[in-house]
Amino acid sequence: MKYLLTLTLALILPFLLQAQDFTELDKSPMDMAYYPARAAFAGFSKTAEEKASLQPKIRVIYSRPMKKGRDIWGAEKMAPYGEAYRLGANENTEIQFYVPVMLGDQVIPAGRYTLGAIPMKDKWTVFVNTDIDTWGVYGYDAARNVATIEVPTAKSEEVIEAFSIVLYEAPSGMVHLKMGWDKTMVEVPFKLLK
Repeated sequence: MKYLLTLTLALILPFLLQAQDFTELDKSPMDMAYYPARAAFAGFSKTAEEKASLQPKIRVIYSRPMKKGRDIWGAEKMAPYGEAYRLGANENTEIQFYVPVMLGDQVIPAGRYTLGAIPMKDKWTVFVNTDIDTWGVYGYDAARNVATIEVPTAKSEEVIEAFSIVLYEAPSGMVHLKMGWDKTMVEVPFKLLK
């Protein structure tokens, strides 16, 4: 009986181990941006005041595709003008507001959302949408937008190789979400309401 059990395990175990293989590293690794920037380190705070000042207000989770010499923006490019773009790669870019915010004149309650854009050469329409946990923007439905804003593009002097997002305060109570890729940059202002 022991011999039969050992033989059965010897035959089945390689198949079980193979089913547990890890996937390879994605070509567009996932990253996060926080406001305040060091919010993830709040647990290391020495004082209650320091910990309170580091409590997250906004978090963005996104994948970072690389330029790799490709044309990014425009007709028949990676991100065509006039079409919804996921702001990164793979899953839709996710934005979480820990407090209510205002985008333009639209109030967005605290919660988890998708962040996307419709890029044009000189401006983008940036949208916050309720469709979460989706791959790309293939099922984008503008009726599910909770807020939109039109923002101008700016040119970078240097090529930004990896799609990048940063959050920073400017001026007090306003958090700018800055995105850049290739030689294009965009800033989206969010007003914190708490």
